[in-house]
Amino acid sequence: MAFTSTPRGARLARLFVAQCLDSWGHPYDSGINETLTLITAELCANAVQHGRLPGRDFHVRLAAEADGRRLRVEVSDTRAERRPATTAPTDPEAESGRGLLLVAALADTWGVTDRRSGPVWASVSVPWPSAT
Repeated sequence: MAFTSTPRGARLARLFVAQCLDSWGHPYDSGINETLTLITAELCANAVQHGRLPGRDFHVRLAAEADGRRLRVEVSDTRAERRPATTAPTDPEAESGRGLLLVAALADTWGVTDRRSGPVWASVSVPWPSAT
């Protein structure tokens, strides 16, 4: 789904992912919903802040693997000439610069697809339902 490259677009993308996950049986207050929603928020904030070209939208894709054991979120911006860096901010008091470190900590795996406007993606394992 496409969203405007604005803070409002990033917020709507986060809400879209949370709603999709809820409709797929992962309630808003579940760990998987909260984790993927936070990852989405960070990736969308980066797309809006660092990958914005006026008049172009960023895209979000949420998918489940065929066996349903892993969920993946992808965020594509319009800039393909730079790859995201996961370095810690040099100033420990800085208010930004930790987004991809947070994604790396929360996701089971994450990366950048090597293609023009390739998405930054993250995937998370879905826990098996508990036996009752």
